[in-house]
Amino acid sequence: MQAVKRSRRHVEEEPTMVEPKTKYDRQLRIWGEVGQAALEEASICLLNCGPTGSEALKNLVLGGVGSITVVDGSKVQFGDLGNNFMVDAKSVGQSKAKSVCAFLQELNDSVNAKFIEENPDTLITTNPSFFSQFTLVIATQLVEDSMLKLDRICRDANVKLVLVRSYGLAGFVRISVKEHPIIDSKPDHFLDDLRLNNPWPELKSFVETIDLNVSEPAAAHKHIPYVVILVKMAEEWAQSHSGNLPSTREEKKEFKDLVKSKMVSTDEDNYKEAIEAAFKVFAPRGISSEVQKLINDSCAEVNSNSSAFWVMVAALKEFVLNEGGGEAPLEGSIPDMTSSTEKSVEIRAASQNQQSRASARMQGNLKYRMVEDEFRNPSVTEIQKYLADEDYSGAMGFYILLRAADRFAANYNKFPGQFDGGMDEDISRLKTTALSLLTDLGCNGSVLPDDLIHEMCRFGASEIHVVSAFVGGIASQEVIKLVTKQFVPMLGTYIFNGIDHKSQLLKL
Repeated sequence: MQAVKRSRRHVEEEPTMVEPKTKYDRQLRIWGEVGQAALEEASICLLNCGPTGSEALKNLVLGGVGSITVVDGSKVQFGDLGNNFMVDAKSVGQSKAKSVCAFLQELNDSVNAKFIEENPDTLITTNPSFFSQFTLVIATQLVEDSMLKLDRICRDANVKLVLVRSYGLAGFVRISVKEHPIIDSKPDHFLDDLRLNNPWPELKSFVETIDLNVSEPAAAHKHIPYVVILVKMAEEWAQSHSGNLPSTREEKKEFKDLVKSKMVSTDEDNYKEAIEAAFKVFAPRGISSEVQKLINDSCAEVNSNSSAFWVMVAALKEFVLNEGGGEAPLEGSIPDMTSSTEKSVEIRAASQNQQSRASARMQGNLKYRMVEDEFRNPSVTEIQKYLADEDYSGAMGFYILLRAADRFAANYNKFPGQFDGGMDEDISRLKTTALSLLTDLGCNGSVLPDDLIHEMCRFGASEIHVVSAFVGGIASQEVIKLVTKQFVPMLGTYIFNGIDHKSQLLKL
């Protein structure tokens, strides 16, 4: 393993040091200082530094990942100059790992960059313990056999793995890790939760102090917060419906009409807000099935070796069982609403009182199948469903053909269409190989479109830069999710279909 010397091609003097908070200002607004710290502590290994791998790693280097190790045993060839922006004419004949590593180091000299001149397939076979030193491995352009071996190695070492491949106009990304806790999912659309279908004691007490029937002065009726209106109306409804809240479409419409009937004048915005937010009353009480599954998991019985995530789950479980009355703690945010200042302050105080009791906040825990399990025992029903679905048939077809291409290469020592001449024979062989694979997967009688098979041969296992940059970008995005434990990573196999301009996730 060799460290890259930091070159100064374009400047004679050392650059002025930039404070990290200034340097990464934009991304700090997205994943915050905690997320940035996780990135800066991460150690990433890249296997194969062709255009796909180089583009993926470039994004992480610019983002300030702590250290990178590039593994590639090949030399830079003239053909690389046309699809990899991280090598130049001076690099031809030189170590590709060294050349790419030096370029990446120039992009961010805060990153510790190293390279190893060795074939990744060889390293996987001869030195599996090598991978245990890393936070995450990005494995690009591996054939199926190497992917399966590396997946077992990384799982045993508890190292995160992201498999990436670009093949002509097709792309593939697959995350593999035993389990992945999500501390902050950062949803695009946040739904405030004041638990109007099952209000907590402080909110109930506050609501009881307000009379909806007051009509004078008119301003008082117009400034009753919609939260109060809905809680009052829900109680009134439950009393006449055996304690149940609206559930059918007819009942929900009837409930909204009941709220509307309490309006004194047509310009009462608070009642209009109550009607629009009535759906919050209709939600089922208690915790979701996903959260219930988490707190019932044996890992929620924590000990000194438990991860921070499961400690939070244990705290949540204790809250739900002991303090929450079967409910999860409140988020604590208050929506905008028409209200007097006095009433708004009182609602906020009641919400903060409830929130302060909660000592845990978690979002979810993802578990991934081993790649070998997916490849050997996929859901036949799902494969057949995808193949029959006009919208997904292209993605499923590429998934099968990518695997068939590896079988083809194992049998014929080349990828279909890789060399000039013999295209018709390669098409016939790939078709036979793909049908054999479908049969092995339990999909007897299933076929792939001839056009797709022809295109796969025309690709010739090439890495087209525009596809590599896109697929590499997707991969680096997933790496950031895994390292920071923020946002929700993809669960399934991602397929990019450059012919139809589609990105789709297959759950097999």
